[in-house]
Parts: sequence; C-alpha cells; structure tokens
Amino acid sequence: MSVFLRTSSKRSVFLLQAKFEVSHFQASERLLMTSPALKAKEAVDALKGNPYFEKYAKKIAALQQTSPEELLSRLEAFEKEKAKDRKVSKDEARAFSTPAPAKSGHASGLTKPKLLDEIMKTELLQDKTADEIKKIWEDYHKSKDVIAATIPADIYNKIYNRSLEHPTFLLPLPRSEGYEFIVCQFAGNEIHFTPLISYQAHKENAPECLTITHYTDLKDLNKIVLMKGEFNKDILNATEAQCLANQIQLYYGQDDEKRLQIMDQFTNKPLEFKHMDLIARLESLSL
Repeated sequence: MSVFLRTSSKRSVFLLQAKFEVSHFQASERLLMTSPALKAKEAVDALKGNPYFEKYAKKIAALQQTSPEELLSRLEAFEKEKAKDRKVSKDEARAFSTPAPAKSGHASGLTKPKLLDEIMKTELLQDKTADEIKKIWEDYHKSKDVIAATIPADIYNKIYNRSLEHPTFLLPLPRSEGYEFIVCQFAGNEIHFTPLISYQAHKENAPECLTITHYTDLKDLNKIVLMKGEFNKDILNATEAQCLANQIQLYYGQDDEKRLQIMDQFTNKPLEFKHMDLIARLESLSL
C-alpha cells in the first residue's frame, strides 16, 4: 500500500499565491429572461456566501443601484478570469505520481560507472583551479535540463561511506497537496530515485525520476567531485530535483544527530521508523 501524507507545509516551495475569489457565483439559466436589475440582485445574493463579501458590500450595493448592467458585466468578466486561473493552477500544481511501467534491461546497480570524459572535454579542465573548474562545470550545464554542482572531496567521501551503511533511503518531496515519498538507492557513484509507489510495484526495476551521477575523476588532484542530476520532466521539475539532491547532502554528508537516528531506524529498526520524522526535518529548514 502506498504511503502518501496529504499535510500542509508552510515552507513548501510550491504554494500558490492567494487570490481573491468569488467562489459561489454561477449564472443560472433561468436568469436569461429577467431584467438586468433582477439578474444583478440574484447575483449579489449568490455572492453573500463569499467570505470577502462584507468587505466590498457597500461598493457592490452602490453599483447595483446605479448600473446593474455594469455590475453583471464585471462579475461575468471576473468569472471568466477565475476559470482561467483555475486551469493554470491545475496545470502548474504537481499531483502525486502514478505507477510507471517497469524499466527494461539490467538493474541500475550493474551499470558501469560513468567517466567524466564521456560527457565533456576533460582537457579543458587541465591546469585549472577548483574554483575555475566549478565555474566551467556550472556554465556547461546552465542551458541543459539538469542539475549540477561541485562537492568537496571530504563531503563526497562521507556521502559514499555512509551509503555503504544505508544504500536505500526514503525522502519526502513537497507536492501540491502534501508530500510524496521518493526512494533513493545508491549504486557506486550513482544515486537512483523513484517514487515510492513505483518502487513498490517494480522494486529494483522501477523507472527513475532522477539519477545523480558523481564524477570522481578530479577528487584526488583537485579535491572536488562533480555532480550531475538528470530528471524525468514528467515527474519532477528542476526545483524538485534540487530539493532531493539537497536532502542527500543533509542526510549523507552531514553529522546531524537527528537525521542519523532516522537513517538508523529506517535501515536497522524499521518498527521505530516514522514517516512524519522525515517531514519534520524537511520543514525545519528552507532548502
């Protein structure tokens, strides 16, 4: 059974701006044969259930008396704009994932580690400082639909070593009506992410919504590791992908006692593990 918690989050990066809405007005077909004054009166009666009605009651009443036609025209125009806003909000707000088909081929853990020279000309990085490489790396990916970063070698070593203890973990992702849980699995220098609902259906063959690759070619010489994250735009956007990448560093790359306790419970004491603890840690900071 899938685990989805539909809770509100003050810190969610996906909250829509609040707008004044006339939520109870709908033109009735029987008003088509009545006078503008009667139409306006019935429209105003319908508005009285709106929580903002009292604030604008005097202005509405004045316009109703002086020009009921104009009042009706404004209400109709507002209703059309409101309908347009509802469509935009529905398109922009991401809902929870649905199970995707299982991926074909071998499991991700059996793939050959990727090398840096497979995606860019490494000669461009020769004799460059860590800061210069960071800028080149970020500029190289700026126009691409990926997330990218440079990670200090000591932080990456901590992430890698901790992944040996906790190769699989669960991360919360803010959605339009709460949180969806995403499973992350480490495989060498890669991290594979998939919605929990897909993982429950297909296990290791679940299709990824995000794949993070760490390129360690420069770790010894320049003391940095280059990171690239490729995401499925049908499931995630860049902000959501970055949110997941940030949480990886918070759990695997830092020594926060509460997060380490949650990871230990997830791996070794599943009966003590609580999904709400993950959400509480996410809401305690701004990613």
